[in-house]
Amino acid sequence: MTQQQTVAKEHMEKAVSGLLGELKKVRTGRAQVSMLDVVKVNFYGTLSPLSQVAALSCPDARSFLISPWDNSILKEIESAIVKSDLGMTPQSDGKVIRLKVPELTEQRRKDMVKSIKKLVEDGRVAIRMARRDANESIKKAQKDKVMSEDEAKRNETEIQKMTDEYIKKVDKIAEDKEKELMTF
Repeated sequence: MTQQQTVAKEHMEKAVSGLLGELKKVRTGRAQVSMLDVVKVNFYGTLSPLSQVAALSCPDARSFLISPWDNSILKEIESAIVKSDLGMTPQSDGKVIRLKVPELTEQRRKDMVKSIKKLVEDGRVAIRMARRDANESIKKAQKDKVMSEDEAKRNETEIQKMTDEYIKKVDKIAEDKEKELMTF
């Protein structure tokens, strides 16, 4: 694998992992612990992620169970959840906090599918930009007489195959996320 192919592959991997990170933030109506990543709790003067001050679990597909390590911060956790704009109301029994994931309306699901399509298209664009950069690097190497014309053509073909492969990965990820969003 040439340097251009290696660099292109790294950029394409970053595009796919970036897309996956963005799609984790899209709420599907199904409880996923990663949905609580945005909650920061004031723990003795320091803002800490919820996962570092409590045990998080999903007893069923529509709810969370939050068990703080220290019961004295129960109120802090509740206020952090309310401030986090998750759209969920915490219910406390003095020892644990329960959160119910609200049902998504059909219109909200369709809107979310549109936003997913935009994120996916951004991922595809990032992959194509990696291909473009690699091809420009190949052309420059060919112009500087570092690479022969045949070698340049071979590299461009390999980079195109890699691009097609990563675009298929992105399409599969998008298809899975849309299916997850529309079924429940």
